Amino acid sequence: MTESNVSMPDWEKRFRAPRTGLPGWAQDAPERSLFASNATGTFELYAWDRATGGQRQVTDRPQGTTSGRLSPDGAWIWWFSDTDGDEFGTWVRQPFHGGEDEPATPGLEPAYPDGLALGRDGSAVVGRSTEQGGSSIHVVRPGEEPVEVYRHRQSAGVGALSHDASLIAIEHTEHGDAMHAAIRVVRADGTTVAELDDTRGGTVELGLSALGFAPADGDSRLLVGHQRRGRWEPMLWDALTGEETALAIDLPGDLDADWFPDGSALLIDHSYRARSELWRYELASGELARLDTPQGTVSGALPRPDGTVEFLWSSAAEPPVVRSTAGHVVLSPPPGLHGIAEAPGSVPVEDVWVEGPGGPVHALVQRPAGEGPFPVVFDIHGGPTWHDSDAFAAQPAAWVDHGFAVVRVNYRGSTGYGRAWTDALKHRVGLIELEDIAAVREWAVASGLADPARLVLAGGSWGGYLTLLGLGTQPDAWALGLAAVPVADYVTAYHDEMEALKALDRTLLGGTPEEVPERFAASSPLTYVDRVQAPVYISAGANDPRCPIRQIENYVERLAERGHPHEVYRYDAGHGSLVVEERIKQLRLEIAFAERHLGRPDGRPAPRV
Repeated sequence: MTESNVSMPDWEKRFRAPRTGLPGWAQDAPERSLFASNATGTFELYAWDRATGGQRQVTDRPQGTTSGRLSPDGAWIWWFSDTDGDEFGTWVRQPFHGGEDEPATPGLEPAYPDGLALGRDGSAVVGRSTEQGGSSIHVVRPGEEPVEVYRHRQSAGVGALSHDASLIAIEHTEHGDAMHAAIRVVRADGTTVAELDDTRGGTVELGLSALGFAPADGDSRLLVGHQRRGRWEPMLWDALTGEETALAIDLPGDLDADWFPDGSALLIDHSYRARSELWRYELASGELARLDTPQGTVSGALPRPDGTVEFLWSSAAEPPVVRSTAGHVVLSPPPGLHGIAEAPGSVPVEDVWVEGPGGPVHALVQRPAGEGPFPVVFDIHGGPTWHDSDAFAAQPAAWVDHGFAVVRVNYRGSTGYGRAWTDALKHRVGLIELEDIAAVREWAVASGLADPARLVLAGGSWGGYLTLLGLGTQPDAWALGLAAVPVADYVTAYHDEMEALKALDRTLLGGTPEEVPERFAASSPLTYVDRVQAPVYISAGANDPRCPIRQIENYVERLAERGHPHEVYRYDAGHGSLVVEERIKQLRLEIAFAERHLGRPDGRPAPRV
């Protein structure tokens, strides 16, 4: 290890340590894989020839690349090309062993991506959306003009493509509820084969998800995720006959599923109370067998042709690693820039359950060394339909290294705790989540964990939105706010954001800003900006299509008019950054801001940045 690495703090090593995502593999050439890694200091795509062990970097862009796919024969690597992280662009492709990039979907104009499926016959099914045209789906064949097979103003996307490329499953929300999709199966010419709609035209809040067609030619069974029993779980639906087959999987929590390549069994990803594990379900017998995975979180899993499963695993205390159920590490990252072999570990999480106004609230707590009460960062997750889990995360670990306790709250609206918990996030958007966060905050103070004078509300994206909204609606509760890429002015954000998020906002709030202005006003941080008492730090991406810059500038202008203490950091990227040094810089600025206003936990003077 070099001298500079010896002096580098652990929190920076966690960001700079080389890491890899779960490698995908070509369905008909499983020795060819594609994965993302930060080895160059920016997350990019890499090709991996398992037969030779050779790896090569596929993409090299200033703002990074993580969205890619292998063609079924392994001959081509598809990746999405946008501009500086704005998520608006086109698909390009490159030969697996290297060569020039070429347009993959000639004839299609740039758009936001809404799914991609690649067929064994060389065809591609491309989902896209634009502000002017809504959602559309196209079949693209080599040497032919794209054929539009679907279009609607409401959000929709590619769900799955059958093994013989004859059937396309489309997830759509024509009924107007962007949180609960229906499924339509069409042929390659766009003619409808079947429809499955648990919402009954938008009157029932039950969603569906297309998980994949059976892996055999002529097999029209689609693996479908449904919510009929109050959680996500799989079933089989034959799109040609209409036959539905329920699957008796007696596990608590949410269940995701994938086909084993021979079609005899399903891989079940079981998520429960912020942790996950893997099971194998035999379709013929109904036998359910747990696969050997450590306690923590499986962030992705893929079954291999030999019956083994490769999965990306981590815990809050242990960094991520790609493992196989055969018992070995599958893939080590390419060598990094700093000579760091692996990321330093962190402290484990403690589970806390607090009674909230909508029921028990689950929170994950990490404590620094020493005795409390501590300054505490409430690190609020984005989504909002997401959840924090017992998984490795460099940012919370950095706060712990600096003497702060970290609390992460799976508020109402979070996934993983049943359909009712997720769907509770309606109409009183933002205010509902903050009620649950407040209940956990009260516990943190009463239990002796938190110093009530040094409570930090922080988060990115939806978490950044809740941070600004919380600072205004609970001004006496928080000593500091750190908001990354937030929604700050809900009305302006609605008009400027990408089309799919407009549909989500209409679902959450019950209409547009013109139709339900009182709800947008009640849920907008800008409404309460004059009540904010705590110093505010905001970071924003100049090219962000999800939380656009103009609405953040509106909020900052109001803070400036008041002369309220605040700092703003703008960077040249989209909704976050794929550049490691940029991530470190942003966190360093946040920590320094907190220490200047709250003091360092160890009592030493805060450094100037």
